[in-house]
Amino acid sequence: MAHSTVFSDALPTKVYRKIVVMMCALLMSLYLLYYLSDLCHPVPSPLRVSGEGSYLAAELEDWRALRRKRLLHRLQAQGGYWPPQLPGHYLRDLRLQFQSFKLNQRGDTAAVAAGSSSAGNPSSTLSFSGDGSRKLPQAIIIGVKKGGTRALLEFVRVHPDVRAVGAEPHFFDRHYDEGLRWYRGLMPKTLDGQITMEKTPSYFVTKEAAARIYAMSKDAKLIVVVRDPVTRAISDYTQTLSKKPDIPSFESLAFKNRTTGLIDTSWSAIQIGIYAKHLENWLLYFPMGQILFVSGERLISDPAGELGKVQDFLGLKRIITDKHFYFNKTKGFPCLKKPEGSSKPHCLGKTKGRTHPNIDPEVVQRLRDFYRPFNMKFYQMTGQNFGWDN
Repeated sequence: MAHSTVFSDALPTKVYRKIVVMMCALLMSLYLLYYLSDLCHPVPSPLRVSGEGSYLAAELEDWRALRRKRLLHRLQAQGGYWPPQLPGHYLRDLRLQFQSFKLNQRGDTAAVAAGSSSAGNPSSTLSFSGDGSRKLPQAIIIGVKKGGTRALLEFVRVHPDVRAVGAEPHFFDRHYDEGLRWYRGLMPKTLDGQITMEKTPSYFVTKEAAARIYAMSKDAKLIVVVRDPVTRAISDYTQTLSKKPDIPSFESLAFKNRTTGLIDTSWSAIQIGIYAKHLENWLLYFPMGQILFVSGERLISDPAGELGKVQDFLGLKRIITDKHFYFNKTKGFPCLKKPEGSSKPHCLGKTKGRTHPNIDPEVVQRLRDFYRPFNMKFYQMTGQNFGWDN
């Protein structure tokens, strides 16, 4: 009887020990399995809690990106209407992406969704559904303001092998911190053999722009539309006057001292026209062979001739010829003839070809004297005489 009691008491102790050992072994196995699986997969992002429940941050961002993409297509169909319930934390991202819909005037649709697979390689192409891909521009119209850059862009984009952004991105002077991925997202889709272009006239006078463009592509082709600096300055002033009618007179802004005739080179309207000074900065990074200078005057008098040079410079077949242009006597500059499927010829908007105010001839002559040495140097640097001093 006593033996039986001892045996019955000892049995649960052995069983208990075995159970403890087995549990420890199971826990160790589970821990080892979790550790190994953790090495094979990235650590999940911290949990974010919203009104609709808890999500891993990565899952939540994927869901938001998908929602943004659907909203973009809905916004395109609705002509850009912004729903009032749209969350404010990604309004800016949506507006930027929708802008790329608007920028491309040839019917492409953009989908610059967050989390693109090319984020780690900003200089690569950005591919989407449909034909073509978004690429960083191979050619840029870098200047100058009021020189005729808009006319050149509208003319050159007639070529089937040129795709260009309509609006000025201002990436290399104002939005450089946004990064190349953001910049590329603004570009239209291109097929193999097509050239991506953009134009921002302020690049030419922005000191940092040359180095930044070189960092993006040392092979980039640059186009500068130049114009008689005196006429350009008056045109610049005319544009400002149309927006701010109460600004001082041209004469008072052009001179530091009217009596001595000392020109105020700090005024941007004057400073932009010192082309030789700005060109020196660009030649620190790009050889002259990668820069084409287009005459703003000849772009008006002989648009086909200037476009021929542009097409040769870009390595394109000469498709844009005299047959594409007619001279609009009312506006005073050439317009594109009616394209197929359009009801009227394409001319630049009302903001182009404004009537200049009357400037004192003595002031004009003093400005011509001021610019003459800079013009001579510019002619020598470019190997072209633009005839501004004749």
